[in-house]
Amino acid sequence: MAKRMAKLHTEEGHGTAKPRLADLAKLSLGALGVVYGDIGTSPLYSVKECFGKVHGVPLSQANVLGVLSLVFWSLTLVVVVKYLSFIMRADNKGEGGILALLALVSPDAGHRVRFIVMLGLFGAALLYGDGMITPAISVLSAVEGLEVATTSLKPIVLPMTVAILFGLFVIQKRGTERVGNVFGPTMVIWFAAIAMAGLPWIVRRPDVLIAVNPWYAVQFMVEHKLHGFLVLGSVVLCITGGEALYADMGHFGPRPIRTAWYVVVFPCLLLNYFGQGGVLLERGQEAAENPFYSLVSGWVLYPFVAIATCATVVASQALISGAFSLTRQAVQLGFCPRVTLVHTSGKAEGQIYIPEVNSALMVACIGLVLAFRDSSRLAAAYGIAVTGTMGITTLLFWGVARHKWNWSVWRAGSLTGLFLVFDLAFFGANAIKLLDGGWVPIVIAAVIFTIMMTWKQGRTLLRDAITKDTLDLSLFMEDLRLTKPMRVRGTAVFMTTNLSGAPPVLLHHFKHNKVLHEQVVLLSVLTKDIPEVGEEDRIDLLENLGEGFHRLQATYGFMQTPNVMQVLELARTQGLETKKNDTSFFLGRETLLVDDTKKTMARWRKGLFMFLSRNARPANVFFGIPSNRVVELGTRIEL
Repeated sequence: MAKRMAKLHTEEGHGTAKPRLADLAKLSLGALGVVYGDIGTSPLYSVKECFGKVHGVPLSQANVLGVLSLVFWSLTLVVVVKYLSFIMRADNKGEGGILALLALVSPDAGHRVRFIVMLGLFGAALLYGDGMITPAISVLSAVEGLEVATTSLKPIVLPMTVAILFGLFVIQKRGTERVGNVFGPTMVIWFAAIAMAGLPWIVRRPDVLIAVNPWYAVQFMVEHKLHGFLVLGSVVLCITGGEALYADMGHFGPRPIRTAWYVVVFPCLLLNYFGQGGVLLERGQEAAENPFYSLVSGWVLYPFVAIATCATVVASQALISGAFSLTRQAVQLGFCPRVTLVHTSGKAEGQIYIPEVNSALMVACIGLVLAFRDSSRLAAAYGIAVTGTMGITTLLFWGVARHKWNWSVWRAGSLTGLFLVFDLAFFGANAIKLLDGGWVPIVIAAVIFTIMMTWKQGRTLLRDAITKDTLDLSLFMEDLRLTKPMRVRGTAVFMTTNLSGAPPVLLHHFKHNKVLHEQVVLLSVLTKDIPEVGEEDRIDLLENLGEGFHRLQATYGFMQTPNVMQVLELARTQGLETKKNDTSFFLGRETLLVDDTKKTMARWRKGLFMFLSRNARPANVFFGIPSNRVVELGTRIEL
């Protein structure tokens, strides 16, 4: 839905036309459901944690005003200034997100490219941690509203949370298009509900509005010193989801995202946060246990819990879909083994389902809920992933500003330094919580980062080993002209990463079968460091080499999924005649062995790479090749 709608507009900075008002409204509504689900449900737990039992401050008027001031200025400086005003300008052909930013900056990073790549990959790994924790803490926080209604419902909170999460992951295979159509309206109801819940308490206690004065935030930090610094670890929960503004930019474009923020999200969030401040001042310690649900009372509490639960499901869905998209990007960029990609919509390229990722997220989310059993304890694990990713995005932004935009060191450095002040302050405040649960996203990120780096290095070693066994294509062609081997009818397609050499699988086929097809296509599929490559630019190279041989190279963006059958159809329009039912595809299957004399990687990493290779999806499935047209030839390679 989002990708299709995004085609209707041309953003400022990428063209001259602006979206029509109706299209802008539709895109902004879609952005409410996909982009703002996470940050929109933050009021459920952020203020509560600032006055919680672990690192919270005592309830007093000065502390309430100080916390509100920190929340207001965090939203303003991080979301409005950093992301909406600057980070979103760093787009990769209209796409955003940490891997898109990495692909944008790494080619111009010079000798620092390895550090830049590792930094970006660790940021992407942290996003997986965020994707695991967000559904757990959001849904659990919403269902905990039942405890406010009556303590007798407390025993069903955990089972209900697990059931909701299980159902959410089970329906992923059905696709998000139908559910996505109600995301926007659901979040409109949510934002309207939290605004209306907060407004009466602002009317009762209008003195909370003076917290917009930054002096109250400064005074709070000066008075509480280290304790005030630790409270930042809870304040940061109000900006969780800020990275989604950038990551989902390609789905909607900057203008609809900014419109949704300024017209709906920001005003409604402020009304709710200041309303929570009002109820804390009015009702004192009685409301501190759960200030969000203290905004309402009586029978209204039950529909409020239901609305909150629906909103957290929307927020969770956005993170799950983001994890699917991030995985596909990682596969295309060569940092992740091939996975099962299921397209859930025939109209929208971006709507995919990855069973392996879905299962891992489900187990992790339910495991986190059962292990922590309380949203306050989960909050300690939440901030590390968010603040770590934000800090890495800032550092990559420096690379774009310096190398892509040619900003001066002073201009790029001053802005990056300003952003890092907030990023590092929030990260440092959360680092204190490492033993309280903050280690969870770090461990998750470390495992995923290790897998990514091992896969990338292993594939490089494998490619080098294959290249050594590759015969120069000109020599092979010369031999063909001299020997004139027997030819059989049909077309044989050999997948290769090196078009200047004869693929080992071709040499094995010719050695054992002593024949060649009358038409042979050497096909290479490359991934460029841009999000998408249009069909008109899909075929990079189509060359007739003589003797029935053709060299064909196709390119895709890192947001796209290759399809060899479609490539052959496009090549047919450019003169390469192939018949679908008379074409065979020859693929190599490598049997990997560990050679301890080769000090290319640690032995345990070689073992990990071999395990990943065995469990990667077959090449024919990933490239969209019918399995009944595939011939596999094996080879042994020592690492």
